[in-house]
Amino acid sequence: MIDLNNLNHLKMPSENSEFFLTLFQNDSIKIEAIRSWLKTPGETYNQDQDEWVLLISGEASFLVEDQKLQLKSGDYFFLPKHTEHQVLSTSNDALWLGIFSS
Repeated sequence: MIDLNNLNHLKMPSENSEFFLTLFQNDSIKIEAIRSWLKTPGETYNQDQDEWVLLISGEASFLVEDQKLQLKSGDYFFLPKHTEHQVLSTSNDALWLGIFSS
């Protein structure tokens, strides 16, 4: 039987927090949904995996190494492994999809 879910029903975070949910994972790929509402910068990441990022809804300010990105709904980009990055701020309705591969 197929288990049907909906990204729009993910838990909403409180101010200055993020909520992560693994949607799918196997030996080579991980798909994660992220709800965020950040008024102050979040954690800085430098991951061992490649990551493809899609901002499904909302707006966000993102720092990739020394480049600042202003994202709006529908924007996406690729982060090679070991690329330092940080979410600087988001609207209260930011919904992300992250696809990680090794």
